[in-house]
Amino acid sequence: MTVSVETTDPTTTEGALRPHAEHAFAAELAALAAQDDRPRPARWKLSPWAVATYLLGGTLPDGTVISPKYVGPRRIVEVAVTTLATDRALLLLGVPGTAKTWVSEHLAAAVSGDSTLLVQGTAGTPEEAIRYGWNYAQLLAHGPSRDALVPSPVMRAMADGMTARVEELTRIPADVQDTLITILSEKTLPIPELGQEVQAVRGFNLIATANDRDRGVNDLSSALRRRFNTVVLPLPESPDAEVDIVARRVDQIGRSLDLPAVPDGIAEIRRVVTVFRELRDGVTADGRTKLKSPSGTLSTAEAISVVTNGLALAAHFGDGVLRAGDIAAGILGAVVRDPAADRVIWQEYLETVVRERDGWKDFYRACREVSV
Repeated sequence: MTVSVETTDPTTTEGALRPHAEHAFAAELAALAAQDDRPRPARWKLSPWAVATYLLGGTLPDGTVISPKYVGPRRIVEVAVTTLATDRALLLLGVPGTAKTWVSEHLAAAVSGDSTLLVQGTAGTPEEAIRYGWNYAQLLAHGPSRDALVPSPVMRAMADGMTARVEELTRIPADVQDTLITILSEKTLPIPELGQEVQAVRGFNLIATANDRDRGVNDLSSALRRRFNTVVLPLPESPDAEVDIVARRVDQIGRSLDLPAVPDGIAEIRRVVTVFRELRDGVTADGRTKLKSPSGTLSTAEAISVVTNGLALAAHFGDGVLRAGDIAAGILGAVVRDPAADRVIWQEYLETVVRERDGWKDFYRACREVSV
């Protein structure tokens, strides 16, 4: 017997601090759907071409501009989208801050029109979060029944032919991870308590994300890994690309918080990116000076956080223009995670690189002030 699971469409919350992708970019998704005449897989809102265009950006024939959601190699996005059009699940792998969650959300929004079918992986994620749970009041009163069953996001996605998301898969205990094996291989979720099952309908697929810094936390079994097509999201290739990513995201976040426009602080954004890349790579941009790398990841996501916080400082306690003093404390907090070892690395970088760099005197003074 097959069980049908009903879902309700997510609704937009007026004034939401962080709207879901399908709400924040509803106009772009609607414009793409209106002009998308290419074949669409079953239950997809857009064709694979349109999904890739939504993520990478472009201009439609009617002049509508689609903003890029991901700045990186086009082939990565094409492989990810193509995977979702097959019967293999997609695993987005990368170091922290490579936009895995961001890409996952936008893929689900473009494919299914709903990015909220989400399981957040943690060390305490139970099996019920992936399979199903029970309403214990109903269970005690009437015993196992369909009314007492609480479907997981994955079960709902299977029943409705939609895209489910599992964040931080490798943080989930191994025995819970393996709950996905039957779902991904047989496309079936048994409910032995009822003698029933949920069979995935066409359109169902699953996107998982994993941090490759977490190897050894809860490694995927070979059986589960075979069910995924793995796409590695790299760090931005060039400083200009990373500056572009940070500027775009800070601008989006800033508009929701009524912060100053990004162009007023583009020079400081470039300095943040330069510092992060040099310390991350262990060498200065000109290749002349080798550096020690701190314990933190210094990811693009952290750069976005530093600049956003700096803009808030500039808006509320400055003249609204992002300056070196607004980002200095944020950089210090991002770099110095280990108070003993990282502080020494930071001080060496300040004195040997920043102090001698033309045009960086204000940045050097600001960093020295907060470091002391």
